Amino acid sequence: MAVFPDFPDGDGAALVIGGSGGIGRAICEKLAEAGTDVAFTYRTNEDAAREVAAVIEGHGRAAMAVSVAIEDADAVAKACSGVIERFRRIHTVVNASGSHIAMKFIGELTLDEFRAVMDADTSGFFNVVHAVLPHMREHGGSFVAIGSAGHFRWPTKDALSVIPKAANDAIMTGLAREEGRNGIRANTVSLGLIDAGLFRKLMGTAYNDQYVEAAIRNSALKRLGTAEEVADAVLFFASHRARFVTGQTLTLDGGYSL
Repeated sequence: MAVFPDFPDGDGAALVIGGSGGIGRAICEKLAEAGTDVAFTYRTNEDAAREVAAVIEGHGRAAMAVSVAIEDADAVAKACSGVIERFRRIHTVVNASGSHIAMKFIGELTLDEFRAVMDADTSGFFNVVHAVLPHMREHGGSFVAIGSAGHFRWPTKDALSVIPKAANDAIMTGLAREEGRNGIRANTVSLGLIDAGLFRKLMGTAYNDQYVEAAIRNSALKRLGTAEEVADAVLFFASHRARFVTGQTLTLDGGYSL
């Protein structure tokens, strides 16, 4: 069975929000490998965006990189319109964006720190949903969000990662319930520690050797996850194979939350 049988060449693309990061790049590559054109957003790292576009094109698919701050609703609407104009349809939206965060106890966070992350991560995702939803109601499609397994076993000092993703999970549940009648599905992949992206940026600071060793020791599979494993889970939810799956969360944490 084809992974994307309903979206032949020249009739649709996946849109990955935050496609230039480690996890986002793996998702873009997996989607392209599965046979769909891919548009993706990035904020400022043009070199990383060019690399991701080259990876997509290396799989014989068209790539479109769009620089946008997703907390800017007008900019998001313009970006999504540009993707639709080029590819005719957006059949999949994957939200893989995430802010660089301060690892602090909740009681140590300032209101400004909290607001900045909520604006970028949750208001930004809301902007994407509002920009794409009218189009997707006409054609059907799928939303897939990257969430946090911290809902199930709280990771100390990780509030700025878990809380915005909890809000995004609520958006996804609402989309699944409200938009299913329009052929729209919405599912979440909730992550534990993944050896990619933000995790690598925090290694040696918030994530020291003792923290990582304890996380591995307390997980069932005794290792960290990989960006490719995240991409595999995203691809399942996005694909025709999950055509009767909506409103679900797949926890990808190696059994840490058991």
